[in-house]
Amino acid sequence: MPIKYYAAPEIKKQVDQLAQECEFYHVVPQFVYCIRSKGSKARRTIARIHGLGKVWQGVLNLPPSYTIEVISEIFDRMSPEEKEKTLIHELMHIPGGFSGGFRPHKGYVERKNVEAVYKKLLSDRAAKKKNGLFP
Repeated sequence: MPIKYYAAPEIKKQVDQLAQECEFYHVVPQFVYCIRSKGSKARRTIARIHGLGKVWQGVLNLPPSYTIEVISEIFDRMSPEEKEKTLIHELMHIPGGFSGGFRPHKGYVERKNVEAVYKKLLSDRAAKKKNGLFP
């Protein structure tokens, strides 16, 4: 069965919220798209990010853009916490210049960074909830 792609507005909403809450101010929400795929043969991949390279940007006269793809067979079975960490991980691939390129993986260090960002996110949410600013 070939891979099929579907709009994922609920993922888009979550990505936009995470970018704001995690203070990824370099991420331009209107140029980050989200899709869900079904039928992937990938077994270790939960999600991936695709960038619109400079050549395509120039030829199509489009701004830098990114698409976050979640692989339904794996992503949909994860806990809400793991889903958030996965989306944070994908957002961390977007470089500060929002150019269409990527920040590379750095193995364990990146995993620690995702954990640090997630812990700060939870701490900020708890503080906002305590002050009546977060539902």
